[in-house]
Amino acid sequence: MKSIRVNNVEKSISSLVMGSDYFTPEIIDKVTDVLNNFIEIGGNTIDTAFIYAGGKSEEAIGIWMEENNRRDDVILLTKGAHPNQHGSRVSKAAIDEELNISLERLRTDYVELYALHRDDPNVPVGEILEILNAHVEAGRIGAFGGSNWSIERLQEANDYAEKNGLVGFSFSSPNLSLAKAQEPYWAGCVSVDDPMLAWHEKNNMPLFSWSSQARGFFTGRFTPEDRSNEDLVRVFYNDENWERYRRAEQLAKEKGVETIQISLAYVLNQSFPAAAIIGPQNHKEMVSCREAANIVLSEDEIKWLDLRTK
Repeated sequence: MKSIRVNNVEKSISSLVMGSDYFTPEIIDKVTDVLNNFIEIGGNTIDTAFIYAGGKSEEAIGIWMEENNRRDDVILLTKGAHPNQHGSRVSKAAIDEELNISLERLRTDYVELYALHRDDPNVPVGEILEILNAHVEAGRIGAFGGSNWSIERLQEANDYAEKNGLVGFSFSSPNLSLAKAQEPYWAGCVSVDDPMLAWHEKNNMPLFSWSSQARGFFTGRFTPEDRSNEDLVRVFYNDENWERYRRAEQLAKEKGVETIQISLAYVLNQSFPAAAIIGPQNHKEMVSCREAANIVLSEDEIKWLDLRTK
């Protein structure tokens, strides 16, 4: 499987990253099957978060790693500082508390990758960098990034880091998919637009895409006439995205693959390091993702799929 590199992380990171938002200890047998299948196809990176399944996602991963002696075989990406019912959690007290709890749940003393799940523009970037650098120095995290951060704040943070001798943000995790979101899927979420795409290309900043397959938009289960999935309709239903679907379908036929595989290959064939967070729940879906990760798309094909050329 293809891989990417992130500053301050020794190991290469598999281009496919296993999502775990539904993992819980109650379904540990399924979690074990999914993660073992993921390792089998060449994956090595697992995405989780302090809030996923009320914290049970991290617990399930911790159980799986401990019972199967897998800690050294995987790279962990967890996230913290998602706002709660009381508001922002982007503060030293909240980040410190959540990271310590996450490590306890994961049954480890460090994670290779850590992301702030949301930003709070009211908190100065320098203050945020000091908090995260302290955890890097303590060995609790290897590299840190921003999930759903704007490029303006990422750039401001890394400019500050360079001027003040600090470690900066090493990756970003917005939504990047062939279907373009016309409004956020969840409040406060960020999807890649043309300026963000250009920024990643210019800075060669690694990107971890969530909803990389547009919530199933390219599976063939949906049509412009089928408006039963309200969220999908709200976020992805427009003429441009259906044209992207038709082009992906055409290219898939030419290459002898599935439309959904072309949509995943689109994410992985960007001009900058890109990884896709995936959510297969059985062996067949896992193999489909692995096959998609091996598809090579040219720059011209990427532009054509994305409606930049006719």
